[in-house]
Amino acid sequence: MKEPTIQIIILNFRTPDMTLRCMETALRDIRTVPGEVLVIDNDSGDGSYELIRDTAQEHGWFDDGRLRVIASDHNGGFGAGMNIGFATPLSNGADPDYFYLLNSDAFPQPGAMRLLRDFLMANTGAGMVGSYLQGVDGEPHCTAFRYPTIAGEFEGAARTGVFSRLLKNAVVPMGIPTQETRVDWTAGASLMIRREVIEEVGGFDETFFLYYEETDLCHRAARAGWSTHYLPASEVIHIGSASTGMKTWARTPQYWFDSRLHYFTKTHGRLYATFATLARISGTLIWKTRCLIQSKPQADPPGFLVDLITHSIRATARRHPTTRREPSHSTLVSEDPK
Repeated sequence: MKEPTIQIIILNFRTPDMTLRCMETALRDIRTVPGEVLVIDNDSGDGSYELIRDTAQEHGWFDDGRLRVIASDHNGGFGAGMNIGFATPLSNGADPDYFYLLNSDAFPQPGAMRLLRDFLMANTGAGMVGSYLQGVDGEPHCTAFRYPTIAGEFEGAARTGVFSRLLKNAVVPMGIPTQETRVDWTAGASLMIRREVIEEVGGFDETFFLYYEETDLCHRAARAGWSTHYLPASEVIHIGSASTGMKTWARTPQYWFDSRLHYFTKTHGRLYATFATLARISGTLIWKTRCLIQSKPQADPPGFLVDLITHSIRATARRHPTTRREPSHSTLVSEDPK
């Protein structure tokens, strides 16, 4: 039986040094299985593409034909960049059997990728499987989640034990499972996807610039009968938010609110999205009240509640229908030497 092929897709946006480190790790693993590494520069505009290409050339990483580095002509966000990877066949023209999405700030431990592939090979109903992620400090990153709901929005914003206990089945983060677990969705930092899933449900919805795109993809896959799983034996070191700067946001960016609203509206309808926002506002007010009474630290970026309300009002005033943007498969303006 022919061993299945893997296309590792790494998206770079202004993190060339980390991307090079990630590439080196990916090349180590791809040489143990049939497949290739595809690095896509998402229109960084800072010389990242040239630096990555030239460094790979100097190290001889192109020599065995297992690496390609290409550049997109525009930055359409995470999903748009990954869709380029889905649309790019292997260098021999064949379609890969599996896509392995790997963040530029994620570094798989030896064997992590193979474990994900072997899991999908052994479980024909599984469409996607993600890894256990931990920071460079050894702290685990939660990447096993339930779908966002009205109840989950309230619980996550209120951050209050009594509500969390009452709504325990709606809490979005599932903690850190210690064994293989079926989940609603998992992070795309280290995610193996069966090619048939993409063929059946399409790639990422490019309406999401950043955030909620993995949630949406897993949700569409589940509707088509494909399950998503979390495999803790596949271990990956993950820095986190390297390209987005989420950990140090001085203000929540507009695209986060846009993505959140698009997810709820697309998945459940406009009325449900409105109640989800009201639940988030109510929960946030409860937490802010606790902060005043109990001197608890603020948990959201500055101005979050005002920005959420303002965004909701503006979105209601626009009343534009929410539609899915088909993958653009952006023009590739540069490619590595062969």
